[in-house]
Amino acid sequence: MTAVSGGEPFLVEDYFCCRKDDVLIVVGYPLGRSFDASSFDASLKRMIKMFGPTRVSLIAPELPPAVGRSCRETEQDYYFTLDLPPLNIAGSALRAAGKAAASITVEQDVQLTAAHRELAEEFVERVNPPPRVKHLMFGMWNYVGRSAAAVVLSAWKADRSLAAFHVVDFSPADCTVYVIGCHSKRIYVLGASDLLFREMIRLSEERGKKYIHLGLGVNDGIRRFKQKWGGLPGLKYCMCELVLRKPSFLDAIVRHATKK
Repeated sequence: MTAVSGGEPFLVEDYFCCRKDDVLIVVGYPLGRSFDASSFDASLKRMIKMFGPTRVSLIAPELPPAVGRSCRETEQDYYFTLDLPPLNIAGSALRAAGKAAASITVEQDVQLTAAHRELAEEFVERVNPPPRVKHLMFGMWNYVGRSAAAVVLSAWKADRSLAAFHVVDFSPADCTVYVIGCHSKRIYVLGASDLLFREMIRLSEERGKKYIHLGLGVNDGIRRFKQKWGGLPGLKYCMCELVLRKPSFLDAIVRHATKK
């Protein structure tokens, strides 16, 4: 979170949050207990009073009614997970991975190169993802290398052109986190993403992981891709952007002074 957002981390009660300038990022999934909307509402009010942000970006399994009515922007989805060993992989996924293995090589690395940047830029231009996804994608250049167990899985053709890459993190004790990935249409290899997915499963089982956290469904295409590999929707995701007040001239002076 801190590597991607550039924010300062805090633990308020049992909620994780990051402060970056006058923006507060709140993860409304409590540590060590079940979620309760009224309890989260009270904690959120205390965080806002504590940090005095002009804007709050939050995610939670459920939005308290008052918060939901005040959102400038909202989004709902589900987090997908894949239990290991996987039991319901579609035959088409395995066949696609097998065909791709004939023309590309998967390599592990702990850094992103110019080729990865070029592919990420192609992906963003082609897909035009939401700002949060775009920010996450280019935040990988700060994230990879700072997370001790973050790995880049790259699908290289024989001419060293990059067909696809995934960023995965093996840090959690019980699971692997699929952070983000993309494939090229300009250097297209059918099944490249499937091959990377197969390799992620293999490495996760090798490390004794119980499941893979696959992230959000995002859209129909990504949702179908995760489901054909056995991923299932689980925990609900609700996102809300709150604008509490317009940034003032004083806020700008404080930010400038803090950065010096």
